[in-house]
Order: sequence, then C-alpha cells, then structure tokens
Amino acid sequence: MEELRRNEHADLAVLLELKKMARSTFYYHLKHHKKQDKYKEVKDMIYIIFHKHKGRYGYRRITLELRKDGSLINHKTVKKLMDEMELKSEVRKVKFHSYKGEVGKTAPNIIDRDFTAEIPYQKLATDVTQMTIGGRKIYLSPILDMCDGEILAYSITEKPNMEMVLGMLNQMYRRIKLPEGVVLHSDQGWHYQHVAYQNSLKKHGIIQSMSRKGNCLDNAMMENFFGLMKSELLYSGKYTSADAFIKDLIDYIEYYNNERIKLRLNGMSPVQYRKMLTASIV
Repeated sequence: MEELRRNEHADLAVLLELKKMARSTFYYHLKHHKKQDKYKEVKDMIYIIFHKHKGRYGYRRITLELRKDGSLINHKTVKKLMDEMELKSEVRKVKFHSYKGEVGKTAPNIIDRDFTAEIPYQKLATDVTQMTIGGRKIYLSPILDMCDGEILAYSITEKPNMEMVLGMLNQMYRRIKLPEGVVLHSDQGWHYQHVAYQNSLKKHGIIQSMSRKGNCLDNAMMENFFGLMKSELLYSGKYTSADAFIKDLIDYIEYYNNERIKLRLNGMSPVQYRKMLTASIV
C-alpha cells in the first residue's frame, strides 16, 4: 500500500477502504517495517565485506571498510548487526618449536620486545611454523617487516632444513635493496644458530637478534602472523590435500600483504602503508 501511495499517488483512504484496514493499523505496520529495514543496506554491505574476505574480518575491520564507503556507523552497531547475522571471525594459535639446545652460536636479544619501527626494512622478524595436511607436514618460513607487518620473503617446504631458511634469505636479497643496520630477529631455533645462516646475514650487513630461550613473547609479531594465517586459512579451510593448501597459502600471503587491512595501519594493508610511508619520505 505504501509503495502504491508513493509511486502511483493513490489516495490512502481509498486503499484503506479496499483493504478493509484501519488507518492506525496501517501506520503501525509502516513504522514497524521501517524499523526492521533501518540497517538493511548496512547489513548487505557487511555481508559482502565479510564473505569477500572469507570470514577473516571482525567487526572493527568491517567498520573501517564501511567508513571507506562513506558510512559513519559506530563499531558497536556493526558488532551488534554481525551478532544478529551470526557472522564471527575467530583466531587460534599454534606454535612449531625448532629449539634443540645450543647447537651453534646464539645472538643477543637486540629487539628486546620493542617491535616499533618508523620506516620499512629497519626491524625484521622470522620463524618457522608447522602444519599437517593429509598426513604431510608443511613448513612455512617467512620474514616479516615489523614496521607494517609485510611478509618480505618466504619458503614453503616439507622438510625444515637449512635450504628452507637460506632460500628465504636469498629471495629477500633478490627482491629488496636493504639499508645499512637492518636487524633480523628470531628465536634460538637451530637454523638461526647455524653458521651458514649467520654468515649469510653478515655478508649482507644484517644484524642478528635472538629471543631469550623459550619465551615466545620475544617474537610476538611473528607469532601473531602465524595465528592469523592459521585461523583465517588453515582452520577455516578444512584441508585434506597438502597441495591445495600450499596453493591457497601462497594466495593468502599475497592477500595478506596487499589487501588485508590492519587497524594499527589506519585501515591500510601492509603494502599500502609501506608505499604511503615511502612516498612521504621521498
């Protein structure tokens, strides 16, 4: 009736007579309908953003995306709407331990939990995580920039050997011209105590830093990335094929670097933030 009245300019009294409806009843249903539809457009946008990012965004990131499109909706309202729509992002963390005692030379903890970096390629972190898919063990060894969280280089292998970390380093050397005084932080895993690893860093002027033994908080930024990757990809995908997972892992790292926004980066992805910083420095 409201649509006819609005579009066809029909007389309300006539419509009420035809429907045998009281005027008060009409206005009650009209008010109730408008109340129900108040957030319909916002809910549609939330649904699109949530599924575009494959359920990886919580209400705070979705709020930022909505604001990019001009919506000034409060983050508390977004959370309430997501709860009503039963849209929820969850994070779980699993850690691979590569510590085998002192098998080589350890380095001091230069980072000492100070993960702040004002410019790219100043402080880097690395670690190894293990995943088991269909009975096959998959190892991911990345290098992360503490400034923006970007994954600068990585290796994916089925054996956690020295070739894994050396290949990762060589990939970074090819891709990036590192400035003087770069610090690369890790735990005390055997790879990082190995003479081949340490010689590679020295050759390229990189300062080595290591966490204290058995303290995962000393490498919290790397731990956080592994937790995100596993919650947003591994656990949600329910993989049975290691090859399918590896393919999706490569795609995920590309997505993480270039599309996935971070709250601490003012709603930008790591690559977007790096480019913004680089442009401002120049």
